[in-house]
Amino acid sequence: MVLFQLLSTVLVLGFEQLVQWEYGPVGVICFCLLAAGMRMRNTTCVSLGAVVFVLLMVQA
Repeated sequence: MVLFQLLSTVLVLGFEQLVQWEYGPVGVICFCLLAAGMRMRNTTCVSLGAVVFVLLMVQA
């Protein structure tokens, strides 16, 4: 169980660094909105995070 938690933490932190490198701080905010919305089952956060992410992808 500890190995799984360590592996998932490393994977999430690596993905967060990749998003920050590619899309900047707004990408990290978007990622946090998506993650928090999915965890809390809040459709407003998920929708807002998805819209911001799509806008970032269209701009780049």
